[in-house]
Amino acid sequence: MKLGFVSAIFPDQSLEQVLQVASDTGYESVEIMCWPIGKADRRYAGVTHVDVVDLGPVEADRINQQANEAGIEISALGYYPNLLSPDPAESEQAAVHLRQVIRASQVLGLVQVNTFAGRDWTRSVEDNWSRFLDTWGPLVEYAESHQVRIGIENCPMLFTQDEWPGGKNLAVSPAVWRRIFADIPSPNLGLNYDPSHMIWQQMDYLQPAREFAPRLFHVHAKDAILDRQQLDDVGILAEPLQYHTPKIPGLGDVDWKAFISVLNEVGYQGHVCVEVEDRDYEQTLERRQQALIESEAHLRPLINC
Repeated sequence: MKLGFVSAIFPDQSLEQVLQVASDTGYESVEIMCWPIGKADRRYAGVTHVDVVDLGPVEADRINQQANEAGIEISALGYYPNLLSPDPAESEQAAVHLRQVIRASQVLGLVQVNTFAGRDWTRSVEDNWSRFLDTWGPLVEYAESHQVRIGIENCPMLFTQDEWPGGKNLAVSPAVWRRIFADIPSPNLGLNYDPSHMIWQQMDYLQPAREFAPRLFHVHAKDAILDRQQLDDVGILAEPLQYHTPKIPGLGDVDWKAFISVLNEVGYQGHVCVEVEDRDYEQTLERRQQALIESEAHLRPLINC
């Protein structure tokens, strides 16, 4: 396994600066954010460290040279919109840009793109399904034609009343993953698995890593604390941020020793990328770098054992 981080935590830094941070803090890889250039509509979105629109061989060579000089691999290109938004213009724009990300991945000589499945949060899983297949069938075929794998992250994207009741991502549970892989059995479609999202949903995060081992394309290392007392007070129908808090690895409820052990058990040899969404470490550039230093110190002994 190789330890990396997600570049979204450095929205104001250039790609070269992000790669240098990775090198300075002992990481081996970075998942590079590739949002369309423009204003973000939520936290950790709208970050563009590689502009994939019309990316050509000359720019790709420059990017790869920067990574090589820093001694850092690019684990994946990341873009996390809502491909099934109830706003047709939003979903169409997301699909068009995701194709650009997939194409850019091939131009860069990469094999991995990470994203969300998307969801119309006002409708049930069943009522989303035909649209999911209509949207994702062609996208997966496009990825296959470019020799690129797509890893869908399991974040429910349910934080506020604006995302109630279903959240903005269908792919949040083993039951849904089985259905996805049955209906779109392509070997180029898999998971970008983040155990922290299982914590606040009160789900087992170890057994799915075993069951879906062949579909583990990429892993995010984020932690979360479930506040049981607060949950008892507000209940599971409250906004999730009322009873859980994202943390850096080692400061939450994920048993990283057990989780990394399962990854070793199933033969996972890919990237484990720290995703910093811990607000205690966001105030300054120095604090964000410190989050990476502390996360690396916690995970490195487990990954190298």
